Amino acid sequence: MIKNDFNYLRTSCCSLSLGKANVTRNVEEILKAVKAAVENGVSLLVLPPMAITSPFCGNLFFQNHLYNMQYAGIKSIADATRDKDITVMLNYYEKSGGKYINSLCVIQNGKISDSISIRDFDADLSEYFVDSDHNRCHKSRFIDFDRDISIGMNDDCDIQVIFDTAPYKIGKKDYYESLAKIKSGENCNVILFSGSDGILIIAGAGEILSSAYPFDENADDNGRKIVYDVDLDLTAYKKAKNRAMKSKESYNDIEILRLAFPDGDKLYRKISQSPFLPASQEKSYRNCEEIFNIQVQKLAERIAYTNSKTSVLGISGGLDSTLALLTTVYAHDKLGKPLTDVIAITMPGFGTTDRTYQNALQMMNSLGVTSREISIVNAVKQHFSDIDHPADVHDITYENAQARERTQILMDVANRERGIVIGTGDLSEIALGWCTYNGDHMSMYGSNAGVPKTVIQEVIRWFAEEKISKSEFIQDPKVLKKALLDILSTPISPELLPPDSQGNMNQKTEDNVGHYALHAFFIYHTIRNGATPRKVLFLAKIAFDGIFDEDTIRKWLKIFYKRFFGQQFKRTCSPDGTAVGSVDLSNANWTMASDTFGDEWIDEME
Repeated sequence: MIKNDFNYLRTSCCSLSLGKANVTRNVEEILKAVKAAVENGVSLLVLPPMAITSPFCGNLFFQNHLYNMQYAGIKSIADATRDKDITVMLNYYEKSGGKYINSLCVIQNGKISDSISIRDFDADLSEYFVDSDHNRCHKSRFIDFDRDISIGMNDDCDIQVIFDTAPYKIGKKDYYESLAKIKSGENCNVILFSGSDGILIIAGAGEILSSAYPFDENADDNGRKIVYDVDLDLTAYKKAKNRAMKSKESYNDIEILRLAFPDGDKLYRKISQSPFLPASQEKSYRNCEEIFNIQVQKLAERIAYTNSKTSVLGISGGLDSTLALLTTVYAHDKLGKPLTDVIAITMPGFGTTDRTYQNALQMMNSLGVTSREISIVNAVKQHFSDIDHPADVHDITYENAQARERTQILMDVANRERGIVIGTGDLSEIALGWCTYNGDHMSMYGSNAGVPKTVIQEVIRWFAEEKISKSEFIQDPKVLKKALLDILSTPISPELLPPDSQGNMNQKTEDNVGHYALHAFFIYHTIRNGATPRKVLFLAKIAFDGIFDEDTIRKWLKIFYKRFFGQQFKRTCSPDGTAVGSVDLSNANWTMASDTFGDEWIDEME
């Protein structure tokens, strides 16, 4: 039910221990692989190149005996698939018009499809298909499957099979990984790569999904295999968005085959809790550095374009304003502008705690920016009096009046100091509409607009652990690092309600809108991957197993859809911002009517 409902297709590539021209042994190895694949619920199995004969038979390829044994082997494999829900992609050679042709056939339910010619044998018979230019085919054909899925050797196929017989050399692993990522990204498809040297790659939509290499230690007696449930919904979604894709051709002389989508309760793919970041710390930090550099570069371009003398931003001692301050400082340094032209303003209000206040001061002082303190308390009290709002009624007016007062201060200071206001709102807040309309919702440029809250945490952690020591202009690195680490451990809060009797914050954002780790997950799979609500719920249950139960995930997913649709009016008139990745909710990239109903998205989960 899982794969049928969510269009996952279980695919597998395998390498086998093959004997040169030992057809009997090779067919036995293939049948073992087919049997194991069936037991694993594999729908599509890609065998190694020339698996029946092995690709290294030299002049024996011209021997009729080897040729005849090959066809007997194909029939044995076909018989083994009878009444089995599996499709086998087989590379072999055939005679055609006096030539020997490297060909591909599909075996399914005991039947052998018409062959697809790949390419003539080269003069060196053992290396008939050694380069990546696999589009040099005599015939370009598609095999059409159920659900408009095409499979073949061409770039236009939804599932593209690449065979390779080149020997393993230094750098080949990285080369073919890069090739698979680039081609699957450009073509919005799935690539199943099978090399005779043991390189196996499954790639999809620009990512390496699973791989194995000749020197891996995970080989069994029958070679290696990789199994992965590829997401055909995702590739179809990306292909639909990519209007530059070539239109598909179809060929009437190719038999129409239907892939089986077997039911099962196990998913052969890892579902990351933090899909915006790689799993390893090293790769995550490399991403953080790249994100930071993009933010700095784009902000520097905007400052230069507007010919602004200063950059003005509010500093709360929270995550978002911290990253905005760091990127602004580095943008000024990149432009050769004095750091004193960064005007950082802390604006204590009714909910400001000493912890966040002190962290804000320590950051500003350590970075050498111009720091100012402007309390909003008296101005907001006067405003309450002007609009006849009781100061002891802690409602939405009480909270939003503070946010709008702070924005007014920043805008007017920027006007006075010939500067621009740098917004601090992040991608998570933009998606949820967790901002005050015409308050912190507004700025002159949103530096964090493309970065979700969870990634902001990781970028700040990277900065504290690695970047500080490499920055010469930071005046007190130890104090700054201490402040950053404390900010990371501080609960996320807008601090718009008064603290408790012990001076601790009395308002935590995640109590109201849900856990930001969940929302980053929802954003990624909904916006980037186009997943349905039921599919997002299904994936979240796997990713957060043991952390959040289904009722909790369902609760916050409903909130996500409710807020995402209901708060579009804020995104429609949001300021320009930095897009750092594949998810961009700015009004330049994300279009949706502000009165779009999201009820059916919520109902789809029921």
